[in-house]
Amino acid sequence: KPGSKHFVPVATPTIKALSQVVRWYGPNFSPKDVPAFYDVSSFTENPKWFQYVIDLYVSRYESFGANRPTVIIGYDARGFLLGPPIALAMKIPFVLLRKDLKCPGVVIESTPYEKEYKEAHGEKQCLRLGSVKAGDRVVLIDDLIATGGTAISGIQLVEGLGAKVVEFSAIIELDGLNGVQKIREADGGKYKDLTVFTLLSNDTIDAVPGSDPKNWKEGGRLIPIENASKIMRQYSLN
Repeated sequence: KPGSKHFVPVATPTIKALSQVVRWYGPNFSPKDVPAFYDVSSFTENPKWFQYVIDLYVSRYESFGANRPTVIIGYDARGFLLGPPIALAMKIPFVLLRKDLKCPGVVIESTPYEKEYKEAHGEKQCLRLGSVKAGDRVVLIDDLIATGGTAISGIQLVEGLGAKVVEFSAIIELDGLNGVQKIREADGGKYKDLTVFTLLSNDTIDAVPGSDPKNWKEGGRLIPIENASKIMRQYSLN
């Protein structure tokens, strides 16, 4: 996006086709109380498109030259799906950024942050001390960016260890929540020049009909396993 250090791919027919692959669900069929839940397993369950996404990222980061990342860090939990194949292809470490002190060993923890949906308490992220070293060049990756709170928590931890975040990346940007702008404004503008890369926008995904089953008559979305085959056929679930 011009002048913003927020990079998005050119809207080629392939990128447009990719946006149509993403399943999204309304609040009645979502694990969180949000207007639309974007399902990253739309890629992981589709080898063709998963490979395309990974290859795109690898090609991007190999082109960084002297600024090529030395570590990929994935956010808990869907960043764990995207980061490892990128790191393996580049032959660099993949590090888990975990919630609620779930990293073993000696850890550092972020300050609490809020997300686009309400939680009982603010979440925190942690890193195992030693997993990221001073001087490392880090790419942080997640499935989406919404309010920016999750993104900022990871950036703060990495920079606090003396490493450099060369890019924050997400597959999907929820455009109306201004997460990228909030990264720019965080900590008095400390990250105003940080490079951000997003692959898709919810605006293009929302143009495709949602994946909620039509004419659902089963009550809630949790169904008995003995009825699974019948319900899959009845509602054409795949």
